[in-house]
Amino acid sequence: MIPVTKAYLPEKEKYQSYVSDIFDRAWLTNNGCLLQELEQRLTQHLGVRNLILVANGSLALQLAYKALGLTGEIITTPFSFAATTSTLVWEGLTPVFADIDPHTFNLDPANIAAQITSNTTAIVPVHVFGNPCAVEAIQKVADQHQLKVIYDAAHAFDTQYKGQSVLNYGDISTLSFHATKLFHTIEGGAVITNDDQLAAKIRLLINFGISGPSKIESLGTNAKMSEFQAAMGLCVLDEIDNIKQQRAKVWHKYVEDLTKVVSFQQWSQHSDNNYAYAPVLFESEQQLLEAEAYLKQNNILPRRYFHPSLDTLTYLKAKQICKHSRDIASRILCLPIYPTLNEREQNIILNVLKGLYQGNSDQMLSFSVC
Repeated sequence: MIPVTKAYLPEKEKYQSYVSDIFDRAWLTNNGCLLQELEQRLTQHLGVRNLILVANGSLALQLAYKALGLTGEIITTPFSFAATTSTLVWEGLTPVFADIDPHTFNLDPANIAAQITSNTTAIVPVHVFGNPCAVEAIQKVADQHQLKVIYDAAHAFDTQYKGQSVLNYGDISTLSFHATKLFHTIEGGAVITNDDQLAAKIRLLINFGISGPSKIESLGTNAKMSEFQAAMGLCVLDEIDNIKQQRAKVWHKYVEDLTKVVSFQQWSQHSDNNYAYAPVLFESEQQLLEAEAYLKQNNILPRRYFHPSLDTLTYLKAKQICKHSRDIASRILCLPIYPTLNEREQNIILNVLKGLYQGNSDQMLSFSVC
């Protein structure tokens, strides 16, 4: 079975050495020394000012909303994982959708202004598949209407934009360190901000608002990362360059084999692909369903990611119809990409896809690598 992704695992002995140290210290959570080390190393590696590790990426988003005191309506993208929208609703906020750019798959800045009302307090864009949003244009809209900007950067680990981390844009960026991500801590996430006072506030929020043994300064929750998660993060971070190189090899193989018959997601000219995903876009949903079924028959498990478009979720009762997002969501499929996917396995994937169109020399392979 070839899955769409597979968690990267370091050498067992290396992780076990960290675990042995954790057992010796018996300090399992609450800002342990491994967590502190990982925060310091990630801050330096990513080139950001403040990075706060948390238990998962959804909590990172919720903490961002709380820290900024958001209320009312939040403009966001319908082309994302469910958490981008569900965290807003969970916090009593109302998601208002603006449609995406059909070429970049990111929130289109030109569509934001029309959705702004007196109840709007923020914009929550997503760097889809690690592709940086039009950050300057989004910030311009935000400044004109005095709105906060929180970037869901779950896919954008190690993504650079104009020579610096894309995480440095907006009021806050959040990361997910779920096991299937480019960098992971089994479960986990991070909140990133250039505002020192905001960072201090978030550190209070993740620990029940407690600042000392007998001092509770504010409302808070439990969003702390454990030492076992931090240990995995330290192991994976040691190998992140090799992980990216192996993923790049897989991604470029898809491109090389399909370059004459596919088009690509329009990537930011100021950024390089971080090889987090390998989505393909079919000509129609019917073709996608045929390809998906054919791949599964051959023990290959792709994923319809993202599907469905979030503006179609019935529990949201969204008033906006985002035609580009709905169209892309109906035709997109992520192919397997992970460091241990070998050339033989990848050739099986490519041959299965090409086999869909054998017998018709005039029929080009009807999908686009994004």
